[in-house]
Amino acid sequence: MPLVTPLSATHDLETTALAEFFNETLGFCPNSVLTMQHRPSISKAFINLNKAVMTNQGRVSSALKRLIAWVSSNATGCRYCQAHAIRAAERYGAEQEQLDHIWEYRTHAAFSEAERVALDFSLAASQIPNAVDNVLKERLYTHWNEGEIVEMLGVISLFGYLNRWNDSMGTSIENGAVESGKFYLGKHGWTKGKHL
Repeated sequence: MPLVTPLSATHDLETTALAEFFNETLGFCPNSVLTMQHRPSISKAFINLNKAVMTNQGRVSSALKRLIAWVSSNATGCRYCQAHAIRAAERYGAEQEQLDHIWEYRTHAAFSEAERVALDFSLAASQIPNAVDNVLKERLYTHWNEGEIVEMLGVISLFGYLNRWNDSMGTSIENGAVESGKFYLGKHGWTKGKHL
């Protein structure tokens, strides 16, 4: 049972309008946003930040941003966000081989060197203590510019917030996210965990 009960999708009309964004990304409004509505200023600020961070600005594609989110969520152990990130990666056109082999991104041929370093960055930045170092910095700058690195860290930081929010709340997971989690991640032991 979640720590705080999600409110109705129509509880705050401004949040409702902003949350239409999630119909594209996930196919539903996430329960995390419905819980944030207990303080509508938080739900609205979160949605606007999410839109700003996840907007496709160029080479850090929408699909890659969602794979970065998955690696970050996997590093922190948030099963709710793992399922949401892999679902959104699928909906934003991640290659089937990448979805099927996300666990093997470091070695699988479906991932380019640029994608591998982006995902290594996500893993390193999501760990405690933080593992970003000069070696990783050099690898990043081989493939990405400063604006692109800012975009990536925006995703990692956004999901740091979401991982803490959803694991602490025990947010109830939606059926669509469960389907994607089981399909892509189940073979590696993914379950709903506390997110009933």
